[in-house]
Amino acid sequence: MTEYRRYAIYYAPPPGEFARRSAHWLGWDAQAGQAVDQPNLPGLPRPLAALTADPRKYGFHGTMKAPFRLADGATRAELGAALDELGARQAPVVVPGLHLSQISGFLALVPQGDDGPLKALAFDAVTMLDPFRAALTEVEIAKRRPERLNPRQRALLDRWGYPYVDEEFRFHLTLSDKLEAAEGAALAQVAAAYFADCLPQPFLIGDLCLFGEDAAGRFHLVSRHALAG
Repeated sequence: MTEYRRYAIYYAPPPGEFARRSAHWLGWDAQAGQAVDQPNLPGLPRPLAALTADPRKYGFHGTMKAPFRLADGATRAELGAALDELGARQAPVVVPGLHLSQISGFLALVPQGDDGPLKALAFDAVTMLDPFRAALTEVEIAKRRPERLNPRQRALLDRWGYPYVDEEFRFHLTLSDKLEAAEGAALAQVAAAYFADCLPQPFLIGDLCLFGEDAAGRFHLVSRHALAG
């Protein structure tokens, strides 16, 4: 069994055209655990590989519980069982669809309509699975740039190991590195055409995915856990 350095709870699209196309956009198929060719699309300001380096290692995903090291004594099997328990009590979440948005300089797909149920699902994952999370080290805290966080975000970082949870949470599917405005605008036009005929409508989150980070820093889809409540 592969040993992973960290784990995360993500949304990842089920097998199909949206999953295939998004994996090729980033150049990493987390379900297959392998690099895939990125398309050479007209209108790109730079090669797509140079615009997607940061999100590539994570695979195409929406964060529910950010990456964490397992607490002492906790196992992957126990974490998976806890995800099954969470899924058994949570219903699938449906929103009308997804649309492109610029978030703090990077391009992402974000949900349309009321995201309250999605926020609630994510916070349940954060809180219910937190016993499996090892406490942050000083180095890990520093990587979150706490001096740039507002007081509430810093409190959330200290309590839950991540500053963007609860009311600070915003579900998004990252498509690029942080870009200058002109590059971001150009990339958004390319992405709109690339994803136009495969974006799910409605957008359904029917399961939660356990991801693991390998020794090279790449994330793999380990298991899916149905939302059946």
